[in-house]
Amino acid sequence: MFRNQYDTDVTAWSPAGRLFQVEYAMEAVKQGSACVGLCSQNHVVLASVNKAASELSSHQRKVFRVADHAGVALAGLTADGRVLSRFLRNECINHSFVYEAPLPVSRLALRLADKAQVCTQRSWKRPYGVGLLVAGLDETGAHLYYNCPSGNYFEYQAFAIGSRSQAAKTFLERRFNGYKDYTPEQLIKDALSAIKETLQGEKLTSSNCTVAIVGRKDDGTVEPFELIDARRIQEIIDSMEAAEAAPTEPSSMQEDRGSDAAPMDI
Repeated sequence: MFRNQYDTDVTAWSPAGRLFQVEYAMEAVKQGSACVGLCSQNHVVLASVNKAASELSSHQRKVFRVADHAGVALAGLTADGRVLSRFLRNECINHSFVYEAPLPVSRLALRLADKAQVCTQRSWKRPYGVGLLVAGLDETGAHLYYNCPSGNYFEYQAFAIGSRSQAAKTFLERRFNGYKDYTPEQLIKDALSAIKETLQGEKLTSSNCTVAIVGRKDDGTVEPFELIDARRIQEIIDSMEAAEAAPTEPSSMQEDRGSDAAPMDI
């Protein structure tokens, strides 16, 4: 039996129990620009690659604020991502109006998953071709969720989606055990390092990446979701490059001193 007999309708199951239209939507996520999320006990950092369609165009925005306590980063079809981020924003506004409290992040991810799953049950709809990293802060702490087009969602300590995201995942898997105790500055540095892993031969600068953070300060006040200024990002990148170059300097200086030293008497 041929695959194309079962991939014209999202509600048609293949004999192997697969929904090919959903798999195609998940493939669109893999083709999108990379996004990274890292979560500590009180902070969540989102980072994305700014990819332009051509040299003459500007890049599309990949990180969106949903509420003061939550935001999303997306990979895949940006148009679908804007629709879903607007849906999340309305959900947060409605919940805050009715209950006078912010919507918990777990419930926010659940409502997004329910909306995506409906598109896998209606023959006149198609799955959303976008994956979202949902970052937020509530009474139980900071949380990071990944919502995929199939309607599934998972909570992560650190995760990466999009093009060449496997390199970023490998980097995060080596370090995620210590993220719970990381400071916001350390989270930002690791997020930029993970984004750097997805760039093939391209230099990491503040112009080709976007970083956002949300969390709770030491005094208990909430630090609202905000995009980090490009100047601060560039300063962090410069400090990272300087730290990488620092270990090579003492060894070279030591070699120079050794060449100038007088031979030992034997």
